[in-house]
Amino acid sequence: MMVIRYCGAMLATLALVACNASAPGDAVAQGTVADKPAASPAGLDLVPLTITSGGKTHAFTVEMARTSQQQAKGLMFRTELAPDMGMLFPFPRPKPASFWMKNTVIALDLLFVRSDGTIESIAANAEPYSLDPISSGEPVAAVLELAGGRAAELGLKPGDTVTWRDRG
Repeated sequence: MMVIRYCGAMLATLALVACNASAPGDAVAQGTVADKPAASPAGLDLVPLTITSGGKTHAFTVEMARTSQQQAKGLMFRTELAPDMGMLFPFPRPKPASFWMKNTVIALDLLFVRSDGTIESIAANAEPYSLDPISSGEPVAAVLELAGGRAAELGLKPGDTVTWRDRG
């Protein structure tokens, strides 16, 4: 009986804390707090990223998938991705990159980015749930995932420049 009362009290306390906590969207709207980067609903840091193409600059906010665990999950199970959002997979050293779409519900554009920030190649509208590998043509420093079709919509192409502020 004592355990049931203790558990009930703990659940009530947790419910009160949850009701008073900020919603994940609030952190995004408020930006940074005490020099800490804002976090996405998945708990990843959000950073600004720009792509310069044909004299135009396109601004995005991207989730930083820094750890191998974050990179393994990526955008799996997400049902939507806003046009000005994405996920960046930075690597400690340039390497050949290969991705698949297992458990990825939405089509994505994968932009393979060299260490100098230029786009090496673009895999457009990667097929959801596909186990086929999607690979870079050479070692890259990062991979940027955007909503499927976004690269074509903006006229992005290999050689365009990607810049972001890493808060590692």
